[in-house]
Parts: sequence; C-alpha cells; structure tokens
Amino acid sequence: MKPTQYSFKKVFGIKTTQGELFEDVAKPLVEDIIHCKNGLLFTYGVTGSGKTHTMTGSPGQGGLLPRSLDMIFNSIGPYQAKRYVFKPDDKNGMEVQNQVDALLDRQKRDSQTTVPKTPTTRRIDPEFADMISPEEACKADGVDEDSSYSVFVSYIEIYNNYIYDLLEETPIDPIKPKWNVAGTPLRNNTEFIPPQSKILREDQNHNMYVAGCTEVEVKSTEEAFEVFWRGQKKRRIANTQLNRESSRSHSVFIIKLAQAPLDADGDNVLQDKNQVNVSQLCLVDLAGSERTSRTRAEGSRLREAGNINQSLMTLRTCIEVLRENQMCGTNKMVPYRDSKVTHLFKNYFDGEGKVRMVVCVNPKADDYEETLLVMRFAEMTQEVEVARPVDRPICGFAAGRRQRNQAFKEELTRRLEERGGPLDGESPTVLNQLLQSFPPLPPCEISGPNDDVTLPRLIEALEKRHKIRQMMIEEYNKTANMLKSVLQEQDSNLLSKENFIQEQRGKLGEKDKMLQNQKNEIDRLEKKSKMLEYKIDILQKTTNIYEEDKRSLQHELESREQRLQREMSEKRRMEARMQGIVTDSKLKWEKECERRVNAKQLEMQNKLWVKDEKLKQLKAIVTEGKTENRQPQRPSREKDKVPAKRSASPSPVPTGPPVRPLHRRSHSAGGERWVDHKPNTNVDLDTVLQPNLPNAIKVNAPSEKALSKCDKYVLTHQEVASDGEIQTKLIKGEVFKTRGGGQAVQFTDIETLKQENPVAASRKRRSSETGPDGEPKEGDWTDVETRCSVAVEMRAGSNLGPGYQHHGYPKRRKP
Repeated sequence: MKPTQYSFKKVFGIKTTQGELFEDVAKPLVEDIIHCKNGLLFTYGVTGSGKTHTMTGSPGQGGLLPRSLDMIFNSIGPYQAKRYVFKPDDKNGMEVQNQVDALLDRQKRDSQTTVPKTPTTRRIDPEFADMISPEEACKADGVDEDSSYSVFVSYIEIYNNYIYDLLEETPIDPIKPKWNVAGTPLRNNTEFIPPQSKILREDQNHNMYVAGCTEVEVKSTEEAFEVFWRGQKKRRIANTQLNRESSRSHSVFIIKLAQAPLDADGDNVLQDKNQVNVSQLCLVDLAGSERTSRTRAEGSRLREAGNINQSLMTLRTCIEVLRENQMCGTNKMVPYRDSKVTHLFKNYFDGEGKVRMVVCVNPKADDYEETLLVMRFAEMTQEVEVARPVDRPICGFAAGRRQRNQAFKEELTRRLEERGGPLDGESPTVLNQLLQSFPPLPPCEISGPNDDVTLPRLIEALEKRHKIRQMMIEEYNKTANMLKSVLQEQDSNLLSKENFIQEQRGKLGEKDKMLQNQKNEIDRLEKKSKMLEYKIDILQKTTNIYEEDKRSLQHELESREQRLQREMSEKRRMEARMQGIVTDSKLKWEKECERRVNAKQLEMQNKLWVKDEKLKQLKAIVTEGKTENRQPQRPSREKDKVPAKRSASPSPVPTGPPVRPLHRRSHSAGGERWVDHKPNTNVDLDTVLQPNLPNAIKVNAPSEKALSKCDKYVLTHQEVASDGEIQTKLIKGEVFKTRGGGQAVQFTDIETLKQENPVAASRKRRSSETGPDGEPKEGDWTDVETRCSVAVEMRAGSNLGPGYQHHGYPKRRKP
C-alpha cells in the first residue's frame, strides 16, 4: 500500500481514554449549550472502526454521550425547574406553564402506574451502570444562577432516507388494532409494532426539526441515559424483526436545554415565552462508509448500502460546496435537500452552531481504500467554519435575584430566631422560644365562686403579655422596615455596580468583537494565504510541466533542424546531380541539334542539286541538243560543295552538254523596301538557311511610320508542327495607302521553313561494298538521295498556304 499523509487539528492514539477525548472534543460543545449555543457532533468512519463505542462507551468507560449528559446535570443541577414547568409546543419551541398546570401534570404522571415516581426508586440497568466514575465528573463554569433549566431528550434513526422515532410508544387501540410484521393483529403490548416514518418541517425561525418526535423531560444523568438505552433496545428489536444491520442507519440523539429567567422575586420562572431560550446538542453516529463491491451485498442489503453511501456522498458534497463558497467567495447553492441527514442539520451548516467531527480509523488492511476516502473528506472539512455568535434575549431584571432571595430568607430566619417569637406560619420551635420570653402565667385554679383574685390576676398577666406582644410586633415592623431599607439601599448599590459591570461588559464585548473581527480577518488572510500557496503550487507544477514540454519541444526542434539540414544537404546534392544531368542532356541535345542541322543542310543541298538536274534536262529538251546518254554531273560551285563529313556519291553520266541554269529573280530581292516584322517571342534556331531581306526595316511591332517608307511587308511567325519540331512561316504582303491617309497591308504569299529529323539511320557507303573492279554494287546509293527525292515547293498566289509536290526518281544504276 502506498503511504499517504493527512493533517488534522488533533490526533488521538490507541491509548487515549474516553475522558481525554471528551475534554478535547465534546466538553466545549456542552459549555456552549449551557450558554445558549447549539452544537453538532459526528462520529464518522468505516464499519467496525469504533464509532458507536466512541459515542456510547462501556461500563466504567463512558463515551461522549453519557459524559455530556453528566456534565449538563452537574452544571444545572441546583437550578433545575420542577417537572412540567417547561412544556414542548410541538413546533420546535417551549412554553412556560404556571404552577397549577405544572402541578396537575405532575400528579397525572404520578398516578400512572407504568411510570415510577422517581428514578432512584428502581434498579439501574447494569448495561449502563457506572458509566462515569465520580472522580471524572465535571461541570461548566459561568452558569446563570438567575435562570431555571430543564433538559429534554429525543432519539431518532435515519434508515433508507426515512426518519423513525425510537422513543415513540404506540398504545393498543381495542377498536382499531395494530398489525405486526407477520400481518396478524397485535394481542398485547409486547409484540413488535413496525415504526412509522416522520417528516421534516421548518419552524418560525427557519430551523429544521422532526415533526411529531417524542421529547422526554429528564432530571438526572441516569434517567436520560435510561431513555437512550430504551431507544437502543427498540432499535435492536427493529433490526432483528426487520432483518437489517445496525450499521446501515444513522442514529441521532438530541439533547435540548430549555432555560428561562426567574421573575423579579427570584422564586418562579418568568411567564414569557419570548424569554425562553432553547439550545440543543445533537450527537450523531453515522452509518459505516464502505464500498458495496467489497461487501458483496445483494437485494435489500445492496439497496441499504446504496442509500447510506448516497447520504454520505451528499454530506461530502455539501461540505465541499461550503468550503468552495468560503474560500473562493462564490455563492453556489448547497444541496441540503438531497438527503435527510443534511436537510435536518442544514441550520448547523449555515452557522447556527459549532460542528465537530470525530474520525474513527481502523488500521485494518481490508479497509485501506475506504479509510483513505474517509480521511481525505475529514481533512477537507477542517477548512469549513460555520459557527457564528447567537444573541441571547435580555430579560431586563437585575442579576443575582436567586441569591438575594435566598439571602433574604436566611436573614429573616436568623432575625426571628434571635428575637425568640414566631409569626404566623412560623415553625413550632421558634414559637416555643418566643413563648418562653413572655412573663409566666399565674396559677389558674379557682378556689370558689367568690374567688376574685385568680381571674383578675390572670387577666392582668394576659394584658401584660398582650402589651409585650404589641411591643414586639412594633419592634419587628421597625426592624423589617429598617432591613427593607437596608436591602433596598444594598439593592440600589448592587444595581449601580451591576450597571457599571454591564457597561464594562459592553466595552469588553466591543473589544471581544474587535478581537473576533481581527481574528476573522487573520483567519481570512490565512485562508487566502493558503489559497495563494495552493495556487502558487499549482502554478509551479504547471510551470514545471511547461518547462518539461519546452525542453521536449526544444529537443524535437533540434532534431527536426538536424533532419532539415540533412534534407537541405541532400537537396543540394540532388541539385548538383540534376545540374550535371541537365548539363549532360544539354550537351547531348546540342550535339543532336548540330547533327540535325548538318543533316538539314545536306538535304537542302540535295534538293538544289535535283533542281539543277531538272533544269539541265529541261534545257536539253528545249534546245534539242545532243542526245548522248550522259548522266548529269553535279555543279562544281563552291557553295554546292558537299561537306567533308558527308560520304561522297558517284556522279551520274551526263546526258547532254552542260547548260547554265537560268535563275529567276525573287520578288523579295528587287529594289522594293521591306518591313521585316520579327516579334520578340521568336526563338533563334541557328539554322543554315535564314531569311535574308536586304534594304529592310526591322521592327518588333509594326508602325505607320515604318509602313509609309516601304512597299512590302513580311511577318516571321513560329509555331510547333505536329511532329514536335518548330516551323517558321514567312507571311508576305504588299503595302498600299488608304483613302483616309493611312497604310494597309494585303497578304499575298506564305513561305514555310520546316526542320525534319531523319527517321532511319543513314546508311553510309563503305569501301567493302565495291565490286571487284572497283565499281559500286547495286543499291550503293545512300538514303540521302532517297530523302532528296522529296521536294517542297511553294505555289505562288495560293490562298491555302504552301503546297507539297513529290518528285520521285528511281535509283541510278551504272550501265
């Protein structure tokens, strides 16, 4: 088990006696009830932890309850009122009866055979005999001697959230019989009667009480404890008959102390209900707190445990809400009505008296978890304060009335004894003493009818005695008046002194209030300090958590930065690698472009050669020259020479005399001026054949100024062909003036320049393919010749753009 530490105001060990526990816990509450203040005492703990033993005790070791009763009766014993002077009004209040009504009630009680006249005439039950030894008896200080007191007790039980009166006596009605547990009519008073539940009500002072609860007036500790034990026996019988456990219910023993001031004479109780003050002390033995899962209860026992745990949980909730309201300054509603226990003691929690709790702990290992819950709750309840001062009604009479009345009676008796003569109603002993102070009577025997001496002598003696009596009466009246004046003077002096004392007490009360306010302020500041320390602790824990999160996030950030650095270095390596790949690809494509350009140049040269051959044949036919079958020979112009890297092709046999071809002059080569429009978006292809327009004005965008100086207009336009190559179109037109004085262009022709990538690899002529005589074999023409058999011509004046005309020639064979 994990050790846990809790702090309490006082901890009592296993060797603590019941007297020591009473001195620290219950004695202050008993002193408060004598001084018109309420008190509430709980015993709280798990089942079997010693709650009932702490409250009740055992013979020779009385618990808190018998010791509280003994202290009350030891304190108010000489000042108790006669029985039935105070009478409950069934509305949680007390009435004061006159002497006649009280006497009638006493006679009625004495006439009942079931109730003995005095508790001392019967044998005391050995179960509660000798609970408290005389050496341990104690009494309260500061008891008001000018008041009369009476003690009333009641005993209730709260079971399954129902309230039952354990002191209720149900008489047998012969006309309407009661029914027992078995469902049959009761035959006598010895059979068990099921208890009837009671309800809670609120009196005119907004205090909660059990309506219809039996309140028994007791005059001694033995009688009060006997009433308690009678309720205990009834509770045991009910538990046995109803098959339930005693630990499954809360028991509440209520001690009410009614006190009222004496009248001005100090003989009788003042007949004023508003001057009656009722204070009460509630001793509560709570049911055992335990988990139903551990007890394995079923059926009704499970329902009992659920109700008990629910009531204890409501008690905890109320204490927690009160603590939160006091410490945080909130005003949350306290759920008193959720349970009968909290609803009954609502006034105590609202400040109508002190509340104390005795936590009983059993060091049993099986109760470890329940004990932790109990101690956690008990530690939390220490921070709740509910007590507040209660104002006691002021009667307006001078203090010390009882003592002065007693002193007056004693002084009067002493004076009468000194004087030696009794008054009417005085005792015979005093009367005899007074008679002895008179002169003796003469002989009263008459000797004869003519005796004239005896009667006159007797009459004279009686007259002397009568004079002496009159003198004594006058002396007595003088003495009484003098004593009365002395007493009045003493009374006035005492009253002035009492007024001075009251004034000093008022000042002392103000000082006490100031001290109490300062104490409350100190307590509030201490609570605030504790609350701030608690908040600081929470903030410190939160800061530690944030620091830990910060360190973890910092570590994660560093790891991510390292990973980012690795990724950046990897990216740079990848960029360098890709740069190398791009450079290699660029070189590769440059070589490929150069190869394509060379191939295109070769193709264009072959086309020019084919055209020259055509022109030569056409000239030979027109001039009807020689018809020798000579193959044409390629011209030996410098510009038509085949590059060195191209494989040489054999010259065909000329068919006639060489004819110089006629060159048609292009329109663009005339004396006209051209506007050469080349947009900035065009790409420089670096081809061998480039459009060349001499004496031309080159512009990026056409303008009226440039068009007014020229006769022709050409637009260089580039676009992507279907095979993915870039083709260039030269869109030509003529410039003419408009009627408005502007310039207009009419397009007349389109020339297309296109690059092609050879589909098949060129088959070059090899020296190993020649014949034995050094002549080339059949099919030794290269594919360049085959490619050159396709020419591209422009149809002048066509609106459909460039036209394509194929000219195919069979491969030449050497004859």
